[in-house]
Amino acid sequence: MLAMPSDTLACPDTARQQRLAAQLADMIPGAATIRVSLNDPKQAWPHPHAIAKDAAGETIDLNRTTDRVVARWILRVWPDLDWNRARTFDLAAATLTRSDLTGAGRGR
Repeated sequence: MLAMPSDTLACPDTARQQRLAAQLADMIPGAATIRVSLNDPKQAWPHPHAIAKDAAGETIDLNRTTDRVVARWILRVWPDLDWNRARTFDLAAATLTRSDLTGAGRGR
């Protein structure tokens, strides 16, 4: 698919992103955002890691399997991104942003 100068896909597959958001909302009831990175604090090497938060910004506990599955699903929808920096997936908008660009007040 062709990319515009800003590295944004000319025709992003928004349907795929919306399906993913719906699936994740079913998998993690109450989740509003999911932060994904390759830096699992429990591992010494890069490993997919996800942190789910509700609308109030409170962390939702995920078991190890759900944590990894969620992170991998999100990584697979955006395979061309630089995952050295954490990203936040907004389930309501089905959008992904760099976590360091999100507004103040959202926990890490």
